[in-house]
Amino acid sequence: MQTRIILGLAILLNACQSSPEPIEGQAQISTRNWAIAIHGGAGHFGEESLSPELQELYTASLEAALYLGETQLIAGASAVDVVEVVVRLLEDDSLFNAGRGAVFTAEGTHELDASIADGASRNCGAVTGLNGYRHPISVARAIMDSSEHVFFSGHGAGEFAHDQGAESASSDWFDTAKAYDRYVGAAEREGDAPVPLDEKRGTVGCVVLDQNGHLAAATSTGGMTYKRHGRIGDSPIIGAGTWADDRSCAVSATGWGEYFIRTGVAQDIHAQMLYGGKSLEEACRHTIFDEMGALGGDGGVVAVDAQGNIALVFNSTGMFRAYSHPDGRDVLMFGPYGQP
Repeated sequence: MQTRIILGLAILLNACQSSPEPIEGQAQISTRNWAIAIHGGAGHFGEESLSPELQELYTASLEAALYLGETQLIAGASAVDVVEVVVRLLEDDSLFNAGRGAVFTAEGTHELDASIADGASRNCGAVTGLNGYRHPISVARAIMDSSEHVFFSGHGAGEFAHDQGAESASSDWFDTAKAYDRYVGAAEREGDAPVPLDEKRGTVGCVVLDQNGHLAAATSTGGMTYKRHGRIGDSPIIGAGTWADDRSCAVSATGWGEYFIRTGVAQDIHAQMLYGGKSLEEACRHTIFDEMGALGGDGGVVAVDAQGNIALVFNSTGMFRAYSHPDGRDVLMFGPYGQP
């Protein structure tokens, strides 16, 4: 019922706003006083891959998260507060691979990763291999705010979460039939075959420009189905999966993590803007297609710059994504995609 109410309010808000500009390939525009973009994972899926009922569920979920962020930003909340609360909501949604609904490791457990970055202070926090805590993004936020360190892992991350009073959750909270079926399928393949491309989706993320001109980004994931040996992807790695700097942009990535790490996707976009003078769209497209994509990786980013420009760039066939700013809003799942 709550999701339906939020969805209804979001649709009403949409009706009151002007038609959105195209995001992919947009030109630079004058400064907006707030902007938000979110993603729920990228992968090789098209409209034929998802039933109408499932498409409605994803749309409702993205609408609810977008509306939550919009209302907070309009009320004057800080960028870093907004990205945390939006990702917390997505972590509780079993449609995605973050928090509830996270994939199973080869040992049949859940290892959760998250990171958050504050563009105003250029401070950040990250956690990997977290077990038994409902909102990994809030543990990452606590590391940023209440520790002299940036990155905690495994048992130590759990100890820190406990000391900070983070909300715990039993393993049953994270379990879903969908994730378990994929785990069983991977186990039957003995974990040797790669995860099917259409299963590589579900990481969540949010980027924001607030009314004070500050940027922030947050990303959260359960990782890769049947991952072994404590494998870590890009989501908890500042500079690969997450980045925020008021001088340039805020970025949250999703896709094949190993390739995002190899090319430092999030920081590469920042560097192209700060040192190379590229626009947000140009930098995102160059990194996704000419750097990460050229090595064989797939996925995408949502990003926002200090002027409120938004880029949603991906080289996979689909990316669950949504955006909003004073000039318009939209929720999208499938193309366009392709070479810039």
